[in-house]
Amino acid sequence: MLGVSTQTFIRERILARNEPCDRFFEREKHPLARACREMAERFARGGRLLAFGRGPYATDAMHVSVEFIHPVIVGKRALPALDVSMAYGPWIAAIAVEHDMAIAFGPPEGDADLLDALRTLHDRGTMTIAWPGNDADYAVASPSGDTHVHQELFELLGHTMYESVHVFLEHLSHHDGDNEGLAFLYPFLEAAEPDDAVVAEVAASIAMKARDANALRAQVAAEESETIAAAALEIASRLARGGRILAFGNGGSATDATDFALDCVMPEHGWAPIPAVSLALEAAVLTATANDVGVDVMFLRQLIAQSAREDIAVAFSTSGGSRNVVAALEEARKRGLLTVALLGYDGGEVVRRNLADIAVVVRCDYIPRIQEAQGTIYHVLREALAQC
Repeated sequence: MLGVSTQTFIRERILARNEPCDRFFEREKHPLARACREMAERFARGGRLLAFGRGPYATDAMHVSVEFIHPVIVGKRALPALDVSMAYGPWIAAIAVEHDMAIAFGPPEGDADLLDALRTLHDRGTMTIAWPGNDADYAVASPSGDTHVHQELFELLGHTMYESVHVFLEHLSHHDGDNEGLAFLYPFLEAAEPDDAVVAEVAASIAMKARDANALRAQVAAEESETIAAAALEIASRLARGGRILAFGNGGSATDATDFALDCVMPEHGWAPIPAVSLALEAAVLTATANDVGVDVMFLRQLIAQSAREDIAVAFSTSGGSRNVVAALEEARKRGLLTVALLGYDGGEVVRRNLADIAVVVRCDYIPRIQEAQGTIYHVLREALAQC
């Protein structure tokens, strides 16, 4: 068992993110804002964002890609982005062109192969982004040697990048006369305002979002540490009896489910591996089920085939109302699985219908901040499981 109470351990580990977050975003707010301005200009010229990583960092590439393709901000247009992690070298060599952007995700110490791929792209005029790295058009040093903190803060950096690129695209459209009335939504986007002033405003907005993320993390530490501790102990008990973790979710939550499963089977720090699978990972299974039967049973069908009684169903949902998540949890309860849900808002239908034995609720109504807090939650949960 943990040397201190599990709840205290979890609360301290959650709060340990806030100080490096403050330092990181104070350092990066202006460089990121300038990079986002260039990205907006490239998107406006028809450029695409190519994202890639290896192992758990491939899930970071997936997350960035889905954020740009499927905007969570109402009214924003889809922007072309691709996750090319599966075969990043040949893929980017074949498709990258001058106006494109490429972002490589790696561990805190960097990944030499990924950075070599970026250098090749730089030579053909592609904008290169290294997270982390020291040799790219926008190179970012890691915020922490702790791989989980490293990933979480880069997720927040990616969310603020996505949000800020849209601000600059609106600014460009405003100057082109395409968006009357934008000053009401973005009062700092006045036509006469110098571009550098917009960069300064965006940088200030980035810093504010980092503070919001810290405040939400502190709220989670205060309100949900006991619940997360209960989840760790109950999951550990099931694992000791031969259970496995079955994780699932949609969109950005799908990348979180896959990252959690990878953290279980590819442990660091000498931790013992934990048997886990992501039901959100296999595109052929997901699209076959969605096409032939329906989207609502994408996870349910897999859970029926994959699960055993001692298993643990771990659902990721910002809304708590996704029908395919609800259906899978219903089936998991029938089969006697332990059901754990990481949720946002008020927990949605999952909480109202008591579909989770343990529900960890991030009480927030903004999806990027919810997902960032959930990243901290499942990383700290994995750390707690290593100590149980």
